[in-house]
Amino acid sequence: MPREVTDGEGVTWACVQAYAGVREGAENEEAARVEGAGDLFQVVCTPSGGAQTVRLELEGGWEESLSDGELLKKIESAQRR
Repeated sequence: MPREVTDGEGVTWACVQAYAGVREGAENEEAARVEGAGDLFQVVCTPSGGAQTVRLELEGGWEESLSDGELLKKIESAQRR
């Protein structure tokens, strides 16, 4: 299930771990793991408006551990790249 956050411009971002829902089981988690980076996972955030989708590398448990503000900062940082 995607985690949604809304930025100051009213854009709602739906963030989900890459490969979630492709197939059931631990293989999904391993497919999303950033190679050689320990506990980092690829996360895709898709906007509700005209902004471009961004890909993030976030620590495991990001769904619960990151505040909305922290997640939005990471999205904004990825947009500047």
